Amino acid sequence: MHKIQIISATNDKNLDLANSIQSTLTGVAKDVDKTTASIDCPDIISLESLQLSLFSFGVKANEEVLNGLVSSILEAKSFIFCAPEYNGGVPPVLSNALTWISVQTKDWREAFNNKIALVATHSGGDGFRFLTAFRIQLEYLGVTVYSRSITVSNSKPYDEDKVKKILANYLELIK
Repeated sequence: MHKIQIISATNDKNLDLANSIQSTLTGVAKDVDKTTASIDCPDIISLESLQLSLFSFGVKANEEVLNGLVSSILEAKSFIFCAPEYNGGVPPVLSNALTWISVQTKDWREAFNNKIALVATHSGGDGFRFLTAFRIQLEYLGVTVYSRSITVSNSKPYDEDKVKKILANYLELIK
């Protein structure tokens, strides 16, 4: 079974985007893999809801929450990240979560190395700076980032047909 973990950085428009992607993914997975037994798309992780402490040496996080997050990331074979562009970059809640995960494993890349990610954004603008910065961060962690992304904004709504094509290609890549 191939576990795809969907992660939303925030609880607003990007969580809505994550839910839309998950719904579309369910239908696309049935079309791509007629058995559907090989794709597992568990609940969406909303990082904002986890309320992780700001990482700093000596600071403790809620162990139960952190262990659950790390376990979900370790078990995943691939990811779909949904996050907005904040001040021209990656939202702090997302970078903070990646930092906590990387220090909880034996090798800081263990949870991410040799996995594949699709990045999506619902941002005020085109989200291009986030997509670029986050791609660099994920690749540094050992993730292969799919070349296509899903971008949504107030002036560019969710395009179901376009997303279906992106997800179908993504699923073919991760098989």
